[in-house]
Amino acid sequence: MGIAKFLGLRTVIYAAPNLIKTKDWYTKALGIDPYFDEPFYVGFNVGGYELGLDPDAQPADGSTITYWGVEQIEQSVQQLIEKGAIVHADIQDVGDGIKVASIRDPFGNIVGLIENPHFSL
Repeated sequence: MGIAKFLGLRTVIYAAPNLIKTKDWYTKALGIDPYFDEPFYVGFNVGGYELGLDPDAQPADGSTITYWGVEQIEQSVQQLIEKGAIVHADIQDVGDGIKVASIRDPFGNIVGLIENPHFSL
């Protein structure tokens, strides 16, 4: 029996009890339309990774936060706040030029952001 070889992040799914409002917010926040749009699931292709919206899931704080790469974290946090998000964790410089923060979308999901100069866009 072999090992389970992870190929990398593929999909992050956020709760969307009000799928229409959540889809509209993410369409505006991301600046793209979903590539998959059904009453039971909506999926966005974000830089080759999927951000999914599940109308059957409920937002809940947990121990895992997925961090989406951004070029300029200060600008990205501000743009999301202007669209209705609130700060969950302030921007922190964690060393070596890496900055992280997280916001709570208008639907209760925690979305992590990371500016990491060691990873190419």
